[in-house]
Amino acid sequence: MSLEAVRKSNEAPRRSRRRRHGRRRRASRVGTFGSLLPSFLTTGNLAAGFFAIVKASTGDPLTASYAIFIAAIFDILDGRAARMTGSESRFGAEYDSIADTVSFGVAPAVIAFHSGGLGELNWAGWVMAFVYTACASLRLARFNVTAGRYLDRFDGLPTPAAAGMVVSTVWFGGFLAANGLDLPPAPRLTAVALVLLAVLMVSPIPYRSFKEVNVRGSYSATVLMVIITLILIVEPGLNFFLIGLAYVLSGPIGWWWRRRTGGLLETRPEAGTDSSKVDSSPAGSEKDGKGAGESEEVER
Repeated sequence: MSLEAVRKSNEAPRRSRRRRHGRRRRASRVGTFGSLLPSFLTTGNLAAGFFAIVKASTGDPLTASYAIFIAAIFDILDGRAARMTGSESRFGAEYDSIADTVSFGVAPAVIAFHSGGLGELNWAGWVMAFVYTACASLRLARFNVTAGRYLDRFDGLPTPAAAGMVVSTVWFGGFLAANGLDLPPAPRLTAVALVLLAVLMVSPIPYRSFKEVNVRGSYSATVLMVIITLILIVEPGLNFFLIGLAYVLSGPIGWWWRRRTGGLLETRPEAGTDSSKVDSSPAGSEKDGKGAGESEEVER
């Protein structure tokens, strides 16, 4: 065998090893980016919440409300990114909960305090705003350690939905002003509404999670989503408020209706009831069982 043939036969395995090493390095870089992406998105959620606080404190609640909306988008994306990249972790869940506390617990209370004129109530104003923040934090902590009682239901009003109600109220005020109804701030009404949202967040009243809705596999669900999107785009200042109000009221109304008619909700298997049906009344809620830890609406 010639020297040239020997040299080529020795170089072939080395080239193959270099290609394998190159592929491993590229896969490692992709894996590192995939594991960091959810945390980057959660940081975006936190930054949007902080920006909302700054803008609300400087007298610009409208821009602050837009920032909360952006924070909600980041909150949706970070959980999905974690599941897609297989990088779910306890750290990610805790970090997400902290970001949610700022964006959906502190920022909405600051927006309501400044835009609703709660400063006119003196110490009672900031206490009412703090009640909202405290209840939002308690709800997030509760949902970090329990999966809830019922399938496809949240125990209590979700914190993003409560924050969305505050945001949509700001937009609704702009809608009224644009149509010649520029109403002055109503501090007492704002305080009562804020406390009611706070109570609903920590209450045991079930709220639909809509996780059972399969948009990809259902033609009717897809059509419904398109219709709702078009309605929101046509007049967001009014329609976001109406849809948000409908969702907030759906929990107490559904709870009252089940109490009246004896309606049942399906419990989670880990609640220790073998997926049996139990009433959603207070008597049924005594059977609450602690399941595996579940973070906020967008799970990590």
